[in-house]
Amino acid sequence: MIVSHHLFLSDNGKVLPHWQQAFSDLKALRFGDPAMVLPAPDIVWLRLRAEVPFREQLLAAREQVAQRPYVVMSDMPNDDEALAVFALGARGYCNSHASAAVLQQIASVVSQGGLWIGASLMQRMVVMSAQATLPPQKMPGKDLAVLLTQRELEVAQIVVSGASNKEVASQLGIAERTVKSHVGAIFEKLGVRDRLQLALLIRNQGSV
Repeated sequence: MIVSHHLFLSDNGKVLPHWQQAFSDLKALRFGDPAMVLPAPDIVWLRLRAEVPFREQLLAAREQVAQRPYVVMSDMPNDDEALAVFALGARGYCNSHASAAVLQQIASVVSQGGLWIGASLMQRMVVMSAQATLPPQKMPGKDLAVLLTQRELEVAQIVVSGASNKEVASQLGIAERTVKSHVGAIFEKLGVRDRLQLALLIRNQGSV
């Protein structure tokens, strides 16, 4: 039996090259194929079919595979569809043709209980979330400059704009692993779990 941590569901069951590049141990199924013989995957990646309502596809996928974290992929992603699939319980939303590096970043965020949200949608959700519940460890009145180092402030500023770790590294001229370390430290110091919570926290406490 092949142990697979990532299960990709699609109309034809075929694997795109960058999916395989991102996860060498992935398993792929067509919609409707029996999945009970497979070990429970860490993440289910669902590639939407344009001609079928996404709600119908999500519900069918949940029946096909035991309830697991879902990342929805679309060949033509848009913010309205993203909001709708998140409302249905998806943990991530991305372009079906996202690079292997991006897919690995998504998997890292989702496996840690976070949400993966693209740059444009993050900006839209921050604006829409004025009344959203903030992280419980939010400390009103605390200047972020007191809590974070100067480099962490720089990283946070770029992260909340929707940039990936690789893009942050490129802008600051530092290693991607260093960015990952800074992001982890920022999350821990501010008591947030993911990039969206960080954006909401910063919006409500003042810009970086």
